[in-house]
Amino acid sequence: MAATFPHVVRDVSADPFGERFPRHLSIHKQLLGGSFRFESASEALLDLVEAAYGGLPPHRLPMATADFRIELRLVPRTHAPAFREPPPVQMQSGAGFLCGVMDASNYVMVSQAQQRALVVASEDMLGFPYHLRYELIEFAVFILATRGLGLVPLHGACVGRHGRGLLLLGASGAGKSTVALHSLLNGLEFLSEDAVLVDPDTLLATGVANYLHMKADALRFIEDEAARRWIGNAPVIRRRSGVEKFEADLRHGHGRLAPSPLKLAGAVLVSSGPATDADGLLHPIPKDEIAARLHADQPYASGQPGWLSFQQKLVQRGVYELRRGPHPQRSVDALLRLLEQP
Repeated sequence: MAATFPHVVRDVSADPFGERFPRHLSIHKQLLGGSFRFESASEALLDLVEAAYGGLPPHRLPMATADFRIELRLVPRTHAPAFREPPPVQMQSGAGFLCGVMDASNYVMVSQAQQRALVVASEDMLGFPYHLRYELIEFAVFILATRGLGLVPLHGACVGRHGRGLLLLGASGAGKSTVALHSLLNGLEFLSEDAVLVDPDTLLATGVANYLHMKADALRFIEDEAARRWIGNAPVIRRRSGVEKFEADLRHGHGRLAPSPLKLAGAVLVSSGPATDADGLLHPIPKDEIAARLHADQPYASGQPGWLSFQQKLVQRGVYELRRGPHPQRSVDALLRLLEQP
């Protein structure tokens, strides 16, 4: 859908800060335990919100919900050349704001105290919907949910069964997405592939199950032809690292999205190292090593409020290492056995 702008001539001298910028449209989403209202005069920007969050199960947490507002503003590109790829986001903070800045025309500002955020994007940024959605809009949503609800933000995936979940942690490239995909194809509930937010008091985990990102070489392990077509026909996105991946929409594919937050039964550190025994992929990590392993895997989350409580409770549940087997199905079988434990 084409961008929309107000049909008014703005008097810059009378409104130098754009405080009278109209917001004609709004949509509401229940996400990550919070209530989010997105407001904009641009249908194109709200279409990206719908692409990110439309059709997701509304997750609620037992604590009192919070009401968040995000204003999305589309502005003309001025005094800057067009780019082949948007500049990388630079993080900044100060005076109660958390900011992600690409350039003077593309940035996000989040106020935890006001439970509000402003996302500003230039017209030409609409040509980069993945970056606009993932690096600006989703930035605002995750920061507001994390800080406003006191959740622990984890880089990882989460799958589960019958309301119980397992965190899948590990370095980029270790195989978390592959294990999560095959868990989905084997009937496990899918919570998130890339970011998981956890209530440190209850160990309830929530996330956004919108897209799955897979490299082409992962298709060789998928035997179901319909699932191969679903992923193989998906759009291809390019990460900042230069890696290209299919971006398959989980809402239009196979499997079941977690209808509500999952209670964590434990965590699994996915390793790229091969297993010495094909039948012994999963090994418990000694309790006196768990804290150091989690801290090394989650350097950002381990510095956030709530981490100590989260870590202590997770140690009680158990943390395991999952080494790579000859086929991802073996990994899923190991996860299923873990979820079946009392």
